[in-house]
Amino acid sequence: MTAYKLLLSLHGLLGVLALVTFWIGGMTRKGSPLHKGAGKIYLLAMVALLVPALPLAIRILVLKSQLGGVFLLYLWVIVVTSVWTSWRAIRDKRDWARFAGPAYKALAALNIVSGLVVLGMGLFLAQDSQVIFIAFSSVGVLGGIAMLRFTRQAPDNPRWWLKEHLGGMIGNGVATHIAFLSIGLPKMLPMLDGPLLHNVAWLGPLATAVAARIYLGRKYLPRPVAATLPAGKLA
Repeated sequence: MTAYKLLLSLHGLLGVLALVTFWIGGMTRKGSPLHKGAGKIYLLAMVALLVPALPLAIRILVLKSQLGGVFLLYLWVIVVTSVWTSWRAIRDKRDWARFAGPAYKALAALNIVSGLVVLGMGLFLAQDSQVIFIAFSSVGVLGGIAMLRFTRQAPDNPRWWLKEHLGGMIGNGVATHIAFLSIGLPKMLPMLDGPLLHNVAWLGPLATAVAARIYLGRKYLPRPVAATLPAGKLA
């Protein structure tokens, strides 16, 4: 077996492990031992996935497609960001300054720059995948801007870390399900492969992530309490 095929096989096995543990963690009670255990295994699997993913993306960039290679490298950046954020949010939940330190700021800047590159490719070069390139460029650009804003001042909400953790895990889930729908599912069910599945595989998880972010934010994050005035001051 060549090194390339070995990397692909390792990537696929880790992807299966990530998909299974993602749903175990997502469906179990938050904070329970099973939830924490599955989450740790999931993040370790994602880290392990990112190791072979980088040389595979570079190989595509050099040997097959510059557009495809650059896009995969961009995806690598945003997945590294979501994995790092979801992990460090738990580790640094009592130390915002440490969480929002140099590594966080560097990732934010890298997301913005790489997102703008992908946006430019979507507008001027990627004819067949224009919608996908433009849609995904917003993840890096808008996400990076939000990260830089987050570093300006310590948050008032003591559960800021939970918001960051949930956001990171949702991003991880997007990456996991795109990989399954665009690579794993067509191999399992070749009759489903085609342009429709291609677009659903890329844009479906992204749209689902927006809905999940809103739902989980309302469920697990406290809402601000509106200030009330004494009865005699209402006029």
